[in-house]
Amino acid sequence: MSASRSIATRTGDDGSTSLLYGQRVAKDHPQIEAVGAFDELNAAIGFAKATSPDATQKAALELIQKDLVALMGELACAEADVARYAESKFQKIGDPELARIDAALAAAEAKPLRLDGWATPGANLPAAALDLARTAARRAERRLVALPSQGRSVRPVLFRYVNRVSDLLWLLARAAES
Repeated sequence: MSASRSIATRTGDDGSTSLLYGQRVAKDHPQIEAVGAFDELNAAIGFAKATSPDATQKAALELIQKDLVALMGELACAEADVARYAESKFQKIGDPELARIDAALAAAEAKPLRLDGWATPGANLPAAALDLARTAARRAERRLVALPSQGRSVRPVLFRYVNRVSDLLWLLARAAES
């Protein structure tokens, strides 16, 4: 790869990074912390997907990953650019995505689950991977919930979506233990 096409742009060497439309912020800025937490969640779900023996579950987890990419894009724009982002063609999480998660929750809750031992994850690799994703989801949720107090508005559907994804991951982990 040539120097002009290098991933190492060096623009962040001073501890700053760019938000979606170019505004520079510190790498420990609350929005960057939130985007980073969702990036970690995306990777954790990728690990859970890779360890799952169930093709249907893999497909469902991949849809969540695609939703997370959309969520990260939305969080990566400055408050001053929220309207611009809303009008953009970028994918956004909305009621259809929330309904998909709700349907998955209902399906998971309809199955008999083993609930003993859930406080000590690790019954098997797929369950442990889902529990790691669940804890990453809760961390990302905490970063998301903190944004309004830092001056960054968050659409209410995002709070609902992330809360339910972590609930779903918990249920999927219990099902993987059964």
